Amino acid sequence: MPGAPGQARRRGQGWRALTPWLFLLVPLALLITFTYAPIADMVAYSFTDWDGVSPELHYTGGHNYAEIFTRQDLFEVFFVSGYYLAASAVQIVAALYFATILSFKVRFRNFFKGVLFFPSLINGVAIGFVFLYFFQDGGTLDTVLGLFGVHTGHAWLGTPVSANISLAGVSVWRYTGLNFVLFLGAIQSIPGELYEAAELDGASRWQQFRYIIAPGIKPVVTLTVILSVSGSLSVFEVPYIMTGGATGTETFVTQTVKLAFQYNKTGLASAAAVVLLLIVLAVTWVQRRLVPDDRADLV
Repeated sequence: MPGAPGQARRRGQGWRALTPWLFLLVPLALLITFTYAPIADMVAYSFTDWDGVSPELHYTGGHNYAEIFTRQDLFEVFFVSGYYLAASAVQIVAALYFATILSFKVRFRNFFKGVLFFPSLINGVAIGFVFLYFFQDGGTLDTVLGLFGVHTGHAWLGTPVSANISLAGVSVWRYTGLNFVLFLGAIQSIPGELYEAAELDGASRWQQFRYIIAPGIKPVVTLTVILSVSGSLSVFEVPYIMTGGATGTETFVTQTVKLAFQYNKTGLASAAAVVLLLIVLAVTWVQRRLVPDDRADLV
């Protein structure tokens, strides 16, 4: 049969084309089951008045979304995210500074790497409890300040401004190490010959950072900014543990959790979650347009 080898070859090519999809079948099934299906349910619930318990739910149209944008107490919590956005800028700058310094030969640099990365290994709930005692009246911070003769008598979590600044400071302490590792890995991936050539040309450390490091790690910086902005909009663990949203520290996510589980307004909470998702996607899209991910050619 002259056509048999050709048919066997085509059959083999068909199986080779199908093989990647067979490997992707299980991950795709898990992704759809535990990610996209719940998102679809959340969107469906956002158009109802479901309380999260009753088997009956009634379609309310866009009433939940109208309530979110017309009730000032529901949407104004986004202003609290401004504190965390400022903290994100601080932690990115600090992480980039330490990553740049420790990418060169510095004494005890491995020790400092461990010190910087250690906070990112701690569970968020544990961090909340640790800093709850750190900021309480007469706690660790007041004790340390007292050793230097500073007696503020200030309730660090007692006013909206100081409480939000304190919580934002906790986020800086927690996430600087993670950004530091990302930046350090990106810097160390730059070919060492570029540094050697720059040193032969008499380039200073600042010039090496400006013309070699900064262009070389631009994609990682862009990714870090996107993650930091989205994280600032969806802060939950630390303010929920430390203040429970009191003293003007309630974030959009803590408010959504209260709507769903404390006030039994699952439909309204689902609408709030959808709004947050759309805002994060919009912010990410704008960032990608303003700062395109162009790989710099350093050679």
